[in-house]
Amino acid sequence: MSDRTDASVDPGPTAPPKPRRLLKRTLIYIVVIYLVWLAIAFTIQRSILFPSSLAGNVTGAAAPDGVEVIHLDIEEGRVEAWYVPGDGVTADSPGPLVIFAHGNAELIDQWPINLRGYTSRGISVLLPEFRGYGRSDGESTQALLKQDYTDFYDRVTARPEVDPSRVILHGRSIGGAVITQLADARPSVAMIQQSSPASIRLMARRFLAPGFLVLDPYDSITVIKSYPAPLLVMHGNHDKTVPPSHAHLLAEASTHPDTRLILYDIDHNTLPPTEPYWDEIERFLKDADILE
Repeated sequence: MSDRTDASVDPGPTAPPKPRRLLKRTLIYIVVIYLVWLAIAFTIQRSILFPSSLAGNVTGAAAPDGVEVIHLDIEEGRVEAWYVPGDGVTADSPGPLVIFAHGNAELIDQWPINLRGYTSRGISVLLPEFRGYGRSDGESTQALLKQDYTDFYDRVTARPEVDPSRVILHGRSIGGAVITQLADARPSVAMIQQSSPASIRLMARRFLAPGFLVLDPYDSITVIKSYPAPLLVMHGNHDKTVPPSHAHLLAEASTHPDTRLILYDIDHNTLPPTEPYWDEIERFLKDADILE
């Protein structure tokens, strides 16, 4: 009978991995998950920044009475803008123009009534649409929207009833970032930032995404630092989409002595109370000698 030991005998349950090995494995998992998240975020970032499907489909809807439709021809088709003349403006008595950029889940269709406070004060309104929104073709990017807004600016400021020396820029939410790009390309006498981000790179950090991966950085802070005209910043204290800290950053970036910051007790998608809102805008424009 042999005393030889069988080498295939089960040695018993496997010992648990050492703490250092477990930590290393966990860190690898975290890094892989983070890299996958970055790849996904990089791929879909423009659909997050410009979610045109959330704005609704109004293809074929007619512009309301009193609105003139203007088109720009682009490679993919055309981009639409709406122009609403201010009350009482004529070629013999031209008035100011406000160029308004809306939020990323909105359409120009929603704004003629909401901006009646401008037209009733003799200020004409230009509402350029984003590419891919409503009846406009193409896809929105920072560079292409800057090009479109600049082209619409040039076309409308050449109209005889528009005073090209009194152009106001007004942007809401992502529209505030879009409008700063226009401010960087063309002159204006005042700017209004409403619930707007100071920088998309700063917004990306909230989602643990590094700024260098952002395709459309919209660095409004840098533009406003050199903006030579009055600035009005309006924001909601309860804004969880674009935190109120962005409003403070925009206001602090301005070097113009007539820089104003107004905070309302509202969230991101609630418009400010009508009367105080328009009273503040009117006061701001009168102090800037844009309105009498």
